[in-house]
Amino acid sequence: MTDVLAVEAEGLTRTYDMGDAVVRSLERVSLKVRRGEIVAVTGPSGSGKSTLLRLINHLEKLDWGEIKIDGAYVGYEKRGTSLRPIRDVAKARANARIGMVFQQFNLFNHLTAVQNVIEAPIQVYGAQPQQARNLAISLLASVGLARHADHLPHRLSGGQQQRVAIARALAISPRLMLFDEPTSALDPELVGEVLAVIRRLAEAGMTMIVVTHEIRFAREVADRVVFMDEGHIVEDGTPAEVLDNPREERTQRFLRMVERDESVFDA
Repeated sequence: MTDVLAVEAEGLTRTYDMGDAVVRSLERVSLKVRRGEIVAVTGPSGSGKSTLLRLINHLEKLDWGEIKIDGAYVGYEKRGTSLRPIRDVAKARANARIGMVFQQFNLFNHLTAVQNVIEAPIQVYGAQPQQARNLAISLLASVGLARHADHLPHRLSGGQQQRVAIARALAISPRLMLFDEPTSALDPELVGEVLAVIRRLAEAGMTMIVVTHEIRFAREVADRVVFMDEGHIVEDGTPAEVLDNPREERTQRFLRMVERDESVFDA
């Protein structure tokens, strides 16, 4: 880990017009992540965790605030004192090399595992097909799926599909990886195989922001833990500070609930 900032998010605010009401998902949220740092983000459902990741990856419109990736704006440009969206956000996002893994895998169901992995390198980055395939086979092998390279998603378990999704994200040689509750859609017996892959990425020094309810995983792997509630960052510190000695009642209440659920599962 270095002191160079990979992510600088300042004052992020995001609202949704629900017709009869305006819902504020994030309000003045600021977060900095250093290169090589693993940040686990946890908190109750609806606290703004996924919105935070989607804003960092410019998959949603930012109402207020600013985001820099490796010191540069990705979806915006500075005009005087204001930020304005640029035209080609997709190209800027590609240049930023941000990989993202979603809750529901989001694989192309008509493409095999290897075809899913090579899609972005070829279509977005102009890689040669054979070069992209060789990389894809190597990445699938690294997540334990070499024998399943030519299988369609419906022939794979949920854990295998999520590992294909991780390989697909890695195929763009990301400088930053975002994981949005990557185990939430999995049966309990499949969670471990996905977390093992993320652990290996952490050991290799990948910069990561992981939204998760897996408290044990966060305690073991993360350099920092961020607890969010109602669109705010409530606590931000080391796993020992936030998970073992939380200051705020909201954090304490959430952790009691999660630990109770984990103890029931262990039984």
